Amino acid sequence: MDPEGSRIRVFVTDGRGRPARAPGLAAWLARVAPKGAPPELSVALVSDQRIRALNRQYRKKDHATDVLSFEPADLAIATGVARRQAREAGHGYTDELKILALHGLLHLMGYDHHARSDGGRMARLERRLRAKGGLRAGLIERASTERADEAVRESACRGVRGAKPLG
Repeated sequence: MDPEGSRIRVFVTDGRGRPARAPGLAAWLARVAPKGAPPELSVALVSDQRIRALNRQYRKKDHATDVLSFEPADLAIATGVARRQAREAGHGYTDELKILALHGLLHLMGYDHHARSDGGRMARLERRLRAKGGLRAGLIERASTERADEAVRESACRGVRGAKPLG
């Protein structure tokens, strides 16, 4: 299967069906979406409070997350979380929305970087599509870097009685 080259219609809303401002997001995602993407996709930009409620309801996790995917073709992105992550990553809010929307779309399509059986397929496809769209590192790379940084901090404390990881 050639994972690139699809065109989809993307609708960006405020979570209540009204159009939301996210300059360039819909066009960008439609341009980089892989083959096999749904023909239409709804991206709801919601509050952190709303995504926390959705995360609690559907995943039994009582905290705000950045993006949730709902079959057949809906994404919810937490605007507050996206703004914080954009600042931490050193890029703009619009770029973060693109990263989150692409990541969520790939999950909708059945990719799962958390599954051992994925074997890095989602990360490779996400990287290729982001590059096609002119974006740097995405969620999977950031999570990998954060885990590596944490492992370094933890390993630096091994063998030292009473030491705790930094940060």
